[in-house]
Amino acid sequence: MAATTKLDIDTVKPGEYSEALYETVASITPLDGLPEDPTAIASQYEEAGFVSFDNAFTPSHVAELLDALFQLTVRELPEKTQLQFENLAAGKIESMPPEERLDYVRKLMWFVDLDPRIEAMAYEPRLLRIVEHILGAEAEMFQEMALLKPPGIGREKPWHQDHAYFNLPDGTKVVGVWIALDDTYPENGCMHFLPGGHRAGPIPHFNRRDWQICDTDILSQGQAVATPLHAGGCLIFDGLVPHGTPHNRTNTRRRALQFHYVAKGTPRTSTEERMAIFGSEGRDVSC
Repeated sequence: MAATTKLDIDTVKPGEYSEALYETVASITPLDGLPEDPTAIASQYEEAGFVSFDNAFTPSHVAELLDALFQLTVRELPEKTQLQFENLAAGKIESMPPEERLDYVRKLMWFVDLDPRIEAMAYEPRLLRIVEHILGAEAEMFQEMALLKPPGIGREKPWHQDHAYFNLPDGTKVVGVWIALDDTYPENGCMHFLPGGHRAGPIPHFNRRDWQICDTDILSQGQAVATPLHAGGCLIFDGLVPHGTPHNRTNTRRRALQFHYVAKGTPRTSTEERMAIFGSEGRDVSC
């Protein structure tokens, strides 16, 4: 594998954080299955910034995707693909055979074309129909990730807006899709959202425990919701809706696939232009 000579270890060490950041006013009950008619969820998506579905994909879909991810983590990967391990894996995995490293993997990126099963999921017709209805245009999948929050060591992903990571013009519609490959719940790091937070627009981000929204900004909201899902469940969400995931404190895996879409032909901008929108520089704000 590409990581045999130089292992890519996450530079962010697990940090202490206030448990209040993930205290929720409710756990969202997901809808049952992806709708055939995208307009059925349009008002909920517009209001909350996300929609949650159980039974979006079958157990056989999940099994195929898990096998595909396993094969990718133990094979030799092209240079473009990023396989990253949790920070707490440093010093422990260098001598492990690839199969044993699986529960130390944090993230996999740039791999969708390496396995037809994953590529098919990124362009699954029912999913794409909903995404394109939200975008109002033909969709372009521009980023894929596998997020494998390992048992006991999978670190928190602090609250953020996904759009803050992308060099895209201000105002670009971004749709995220997050597919649960294990049962997810608050204790093992399920997704938490601030419903309606996308309507506030871009929020300044800071380098603290990660590239994130200031904790005090989140704590002042007091309206977070958890979105537990069974394996095969799915979240579809706006690129500006604030969300985060707590540390996996259990002995269970919390693996997920994530895709991001924009309208086909959307131009790209520079990091400097993105930071002028989402960074704190020159905006008279502090964290």
